[in-house]
Amino acid sequence: MSEAASSPVLVVIPCLNEEAHLDGLLRQILRDPAAERFRVVVADGGSTDSSRRIVSEFARVDRRVVLLDNPQKIQSAGVNRAVAVHGADCEHLIRIDAHAGYPHGYGSSLLATAERTGADSVVVSMVSEGFGCFQKAAAAAQNSVLGAGGSRHRKTGEGGWIDHGHHALMRLDAYRRAGGYDESFVANEDAELDARIVQAGGRIWLSGETAVTYYPRSDARRLFRQYLNYGAGRVRTLRKHRLKPKARQMLPLAVAPALALAPLGLLHPVFAAPALLWAAACVGYGLLLGLKARDACAAVSGVPAMIMHLAWSIGFLREALRVRRSVPAPAAAPAE
Repeated sequence: MSEAASSPVLVVIPCLNEEAHLDGLLRQILRDPAAERFRVVVADGGSTDSSRRIVSEFARVDRRVVLLDNPQKIQSAGVNRAVAVHGADCEHLIRIDAHAGYPHGYGSSLLATAERTGADSVVVSMVSEGFGCFQKAAAAAQNSVLGAGGSRHRKTGEGGWIDHGHHALMRLDAYRRAGGYDESFVANEDAELDARIVQAGGRIWLSGETAVTYYPRSDARRLFRQYLNYGAGRVRTLRKHRLKPKARQMLPLAVAPALALAPLGLLHPVFAAPALLWAAACVGYGLLLGLKARDACAAVSGVPAMIMHLAWSIGFLREALRVRRSVPAPAAAPAE
């Protein structure tokens, strides 16, 4: 058995008020066939619900589980701190999001894929699911071109080399060589780290064998705030690495300007046309998704799609137009 195949595996779960998911998630992780090697660190950003109690109860009866304070609250800082405090003797890092669902044997599958491909990072596809009608509608949008723009890691069954995907496993030597997560990023920290991994000569493999189930925000306000952060984070990544936005990112970028012009439609209809065409396309595509799925909630997926597009556009443009200053930035708010 190789040293990598016998060394501890650092499993990090950034957490903030996730009492609804933690118990089942920890039980599932600890049932993984490779779990005897796992060191499961829950990096808690100051939960005010029962999340800390749940983790502490697991830690009392299972030495593999550790509760770690994350004073900076955001996910990037939580993972970095867990690596610094608990990852010295580990070869691999597995990142688990508390607000998601995972198939049985998820960790084992990632480790096997890393061994087979020699990848520095193994990323996975993400499939959204919802429970309430708004969440189901958001999930339908996120699973489609309407919400994901054709992103490869939003499709299942397609393995291959890629420049970015949903973070799952990283070799810790590649993670450290790239410098870990940039803690100034509230969102898009995964894509930004992927850019540095690739620049350092690392390779990222998209697994076609396993996928993460993601649960979207369950109300419009939280969904809007999430995508506002996504848009701003994308600008910061592009600016930091002098990259150009992809074509699929340029279309939603036009949403905020189109809506800003719409009131001028009182002067001439041409000013309102772009916003009306966008809204009609979203509503129409959502209706088609609903008919295909025979689901009334999916039929209104155009509404959360419009929220995502608008928030992403505002976040992107606001960050792009912001004057860069030399003074330190204010402390980031915790990512939801």
